[in-house]
Amino acid sequence: MRWTGPDGFEADDDVARVDVDVVHGFLSTSYWAAGISRDVVERSIAGSLNLGVYAADGALVAYARMVTDRTTFAWLADVFVLESHRGHGLGKFVVSTFLEHPELKGIRRFMLATADAHELYRAYGFTEEEPGRLMTIRRDASELYGRQ
Repeated sequence: MRWTGPDGFEADDDVARVDVDVVHGFLSTSYWAAGISRDVVERSIAGSLNLGVYAADGALVAYARMVTDRTTFAWLADVFVLESHRGHGLGKFVVSTFLEHPELKGIRRFMLATADAHELYRAYGFTEEEPGRLMTIRRDASELYGRQ
């Protein structure tokens, strides 16, 4: 599906349109995925519902993905807007488009993790969960996938 956003930007959930080089380039220098390999990025895209935001010339300028069973839960991940395109409301466009996506209707729990965008997500109803409920196992990515 395609959605028209602010200032003529377009969002599209067509995975074939995602520019893996742009996504990998951003994520590999991000605080949450520094050093991630291109192979891992490709596999994460293949296993997710993706949303790219494109400029008029078709260039990918913002991206996010949902890890979801499309029934009960969805994890919003890898949200970014290229620095050169910030200030157009594209982060808000990504979040609002995903929350209204037809394939995510009826989802009971949307989740995410952030170190720096709490206010953005609070505006859409995300809250910080009570401590002591969410449990995780963290493994060193370099041991699992290798760093490139």
